[in-house]
Amino acid sequence: MTSEAHVDPKLATLVATGIAKSYSTPRGKLEVLRGVDVEVMRGTILAILGASGSGKSTLLNILGTLDRPDAGTLAVGGRRLDGATERVLAAFRSRRLGFIFQFHHLLPEFTAEENVMMPLLIAGADPQAARARAREALGQVGLHERWEHAPAQLSGGEAQRVAVARALAPKPELILADEPSGNLDPRSADALHDLLASLAAEQHQTFVIVTHNDRLAGRAHHVRTLAGGLLS
Repeated sequence: MTSEAHVDPKLATLVATGIAKSYSTPRGKLEVLRGVDVEVMRGTILAILGASGSGKSTLLNILGTLDRPDAGTLAVGGRRLDGATERVLAAFRSRRLGFIFQFHHLLPEFTAEENVMMPLLIAGADPQAARARAREALGQVGLHERWEHAPAQLSGGEAQRVAVARALAPKPELILADEPSGNLDPRSADALHDLLASLAAEQHQTFVIVTHNDRLAGRAHHVRTLAGGLLS
């Protein structure tokens, strides 16, 4: 099947089947993923747990089209992506996917609003429309009065909320998060967990989250564990 084929997006935002990935090492072939299947319904949170080195980040990168699997199929929002060109994948990422990382990675010389605008401008959005959308996204994360502040003027929790707003800005089909509260104190982490849960419940946003945080996993609709290259 080509990258132009579609599956019904009403069934699931994300459908991945038979995802396999291995690497060559001095000791031979290392199988990281051995036929992983993932399905995530719209407006739900899937938390993926696993020990360090189990392949969680590798899987997240494949689901986010940042890396290619050796085998398997991937569809987001009904669009088949396995086999797509790098150009097609880059365009898809910029418009249909959002990413949140452990560290907010905000550009220090820009305001919160400008940081949220950045992916929209890169995708070719009109600056005025990008500014309006950035303020809307900051409002979604409770920072509508902080849009003029630089990252250095924000708390760690606020800076991570800006990162969430940046991920929300393109109105993505799917947001992928790698330890999003891993760099926060417990109170800020709980506030972020509440935010992600409310975005799923009220905005029907779909998340795949890799985490070691049991409290965050407890807010997810589904929890799966990656071990031995397989999800259980």
